Amino acid sequence: MKDARQRAAEEASELRKKLDRANHQYYVLDSPEISDAEYDSMFRRLVEIETEFPELATPDSPTQRVGGKPSEKFETVAFSVPMLSLGNAFDLEDLTAFDQRVRKVAPDCTYTTEMKLDGLAINLRYERGVLVWGATRGDGNTGENVTSNLKTIKSIPLRLDGDVPDILEVRGEVLMKEGELERLNQERESMEMAPFANARNASAGSIRQLDPKITASRKLEFFAYHIGECSERFAETQTGMLERYKGYGFVVVPEHKRVKNIRECWNNIQKIQEHKENYPYGADGVVIKVDEVALQQELGATSHEPRWAIAFKFPPEEAETIIREILPSVGRTGAITPLAVFDPVRLEGSTISRASLHNEDEVKKLGVMVGDHVVVRKAGSVIPEVVRVIESKRTGQEKPFVMPKHCPVCGADTLREEGSAFTRCTNASCPAQVKERILHFASRDNANIDGIGDALVGQLVNSGIVKSIADLYFLTKEDLLKQERMGDKLATKILSNIESSKKAGLSRILSGLGIMMVGKVSAKAIAARFKNVDDLMGASEDELRVVEGVGEKVSHSIAVFFEQEQNRELIERLKKAGVVLSEEVKEQPEGPLAGQTIVLTGVLESLTRGEAEKLVEDNGGKVSSSVSKKTSFVVAGADAGSKLDKAMELGVRVLTEKEFLELLSQPSTRQTPSLF
Repeated sequence: MKDARQRAAEEASELRKKLDRANHQYYVLDSPEISDAEYDSMFRRLVEIETEFPELATPDSPTQRVGGKPSEKFETVAFSVPMLSLGNAFDLEDLTAFDQRVRKVAPDCTYTTEMKLDGLAINLRYERGVLVWGATRGDGNTGENVTSNLKTIKSIPLRLDGDVPDILEVRGEVLMKEGELERLNQERESMEMAPFANARNASAGSIRQLDPKITASRKLEFFAYHIGECSERFAETQTGMLERYKGYGFVVVPEHKRVKNIRECWNNIQKIQEHKENYPYGADGVVIKVDEVALQQELGATSHEPRWAIAFKFPPEEAETIIREILPSVGRTGAITPLAVFDPVRLEGSTISRASLHNEDEVKKLGVMVGDHVVVRKAGSVIPEVVRVIESKRTGQEKPFVMPKHCPVCGADTLREEGSAFTRCTNASCPAQVKERILHFASRDNANIDGIGDALVGQLVNSGIVKSIADLYFLTKEDLLKQERMGDKLATKILSNIESSKKAGLSRILSGLGIMMVGKVSAKAIAARFKNVDDLMGASEDELRVVEGVGEKVSHSIAVFFEQEQNRELIERLKKAGVVLSEEVKEQPEGPLAGQTIVLTGVLESLTRGEAEKLVEDNGGKVSSSVSKKTSFVVAGADAGSKLDKAMELGVRVLTEKEFLELLSQPSTRQTPSLF
């Protein structure tokens, strides 16, 4: 006769099968067979059994999707097969060039086209059919382990049945429907929280929650599109791989189609673009891939992207709107930036209502006035910008913008120095400057203090608790708990992040101090030359000018900064707090750019500035912030400015983004990923 535990084990096993089938019918096939009430009843019964017999709970049980205990932080996980980016194409000419490159190696290849979803890239690792971990893309080599959160997504199978490789990494995209984004933003606004700008940000924010229950409350979905590490040959084609994924219960990337040539790819792109607005998810293009896996492996990859795939990016959307205000905004250096405020318009998955006009000269160049009808877009699909004024719609009631003579925040005099494009607030203690300096210091490229955001810094500055960068390192839990929307757990996490930032190194701290004309690139070069802050503070302007990219103006700016007593006191307080103000210089890697100095300018289409800088450094080169005769070449993107002019004047070689990536297209020394 069976005992109670054995009967419970059999019942639990049967319930798991029924619940898994119900999840598959509902979330994958969109064809539910049972009612919500029936599902809930079975789910509650399974919870009861696993509560009474905890040893019967399995990692792949549907109950694991509810969300476990909150984590203190995310651990990192390394990918044996890197998750690379994709090169971009913007027209038929780009696609034809891609096709020609491919067919030199694989003349008889066929292609696939599929929708390029604008979500968060994820790697799921299954061992013997069971999900063991899932991670974000991170930097492509290591990502954050967010397994507990991913288990809450109903369209991610916790167990794969059938003929499954011992090791299988499924790659895809986590997304949120536009309808769910609207619901979530309404909920956030009712709680006086800032809404998410778009579904991609909402997806990323949901996956990176330390509490899985929060992730579980948001309706995220997963679409499979490729593969990472696999212990066996998984499929002969991209098409076959997606079919096999569907057999395991995955939802695969939509609009997938196998085609013979690049002209058919182009036809599919046109069709997808025509109806992309009707799709419930954000889509920003179409991905074209060589279908045959053997040919993918023969084509290989660069250190940045596969040679057998490319992303066609839809052209940037433009919208007409009306300028309602032009507001002066004070930055960390005191520079006053005109900010255009216009009627909200929806572009590329998010609503925008503001755009920087940069400076007084740019306002005059555009000829923009309050009341003007203008065309706006997102530069690089990210940054809102005013493109042009529709002068034919002027009524005569428009009002020109006048730069203020007094700071709009503290009331101090403003000054535009000769030769400068910027008008500045002359009060270094202006609350707006203090706030922006602290945000700049804490940003990802500098001290990288997660949790130190706009709202918190505003409260800390306005309350007088924080008056300088150094004050961050003397914050107590009591200081933080006095602030709005601050709990014990969040306060502890922020203090831990502040403590970790002490080891950021001299270059990051130097970049974060906000010294005029010293950015991330020049800070790296300076830190590599002087090694510690004491030697830097004691350096003459002549000694500073020896550093690559540091000219007369930059060296003078650094010298003036460290001559000021308040800044020397700041350094002493940072030392007292235990902040590391020295630099461990890493050996420069070998690569096609070894010994070369590269300058980046303008908006790049397929790379962020940080990604481009890392790509240069990973290939042995150095990034400089200024153009000189020593510059090897300049990479110029859209809206390149004075650096491009300087390169032309000096006869320095100028490359487009595409030419730059082609320069790096020789085989990578690290493992060539079969997939991205």
